[in-house]
Amino acid sequence: MKFVKYLLLTLGGLIVILLIVALFVPKEFEAGSQITIDRPAPEVFDYVSSLRNQGNYDAWSRQDPNIEKKYTGTDRTVGFTYEWKSKKVGDGKQVITKIDPGKRIDMNLFFSGTDIANPSIIEVTPLSSTQSQVTWQINGVMPYPFNLMTLCYDMNKDFDQGLKNLKAILDK
Repeated sequence: MKFVKYLLLTLGGLIVILLIVALFVPKEFEAGSQITIDRPAPEVFDYVSSLRNQGNYDAWSRQDPNIEKKYTGTDRTVGFTYEWKSKKVGDGKQVITKIDPGKRIDMNLFFSGTDIANPSIIEVTPLSSTQSQVTWQINGVMPYPFNLMTLCYDMNKDFDQGLKNLKAILDK
């Protein structure tokens, strides 16, 4: 019985310490990556501006081949919504908020049913007539105490991998 008591006290103490640490961990986060693709900017933009294509290259869809996807609206237009449900990578939705044709697409991401919009962009910059730079990034807020995850999880790696996957698809 003493062992159970000490175990519960230890677990309780650990939880309290983690909650205290979470008070000092920033709630805001920023992640992203860039890559050069050997394709003209209009061709690259045409591909990335379709949220239906994102599942072909993003790291999260590849982690869960059974991800449930739902699309609402007209792809490549403001207001188009992509929602997903996944036991492995979580649930969320992504909404196109602005399009600068041929250059940039702005989106809001909402994770796990929250109403907190996390702005995200994909920007395509021509480097030459046959080469483009793609920038994919997100700025957001991770609510307390989930902000602790930012200490353990580097989202930049997922953006890097997603852009490497995109490059492999488009450089074929």
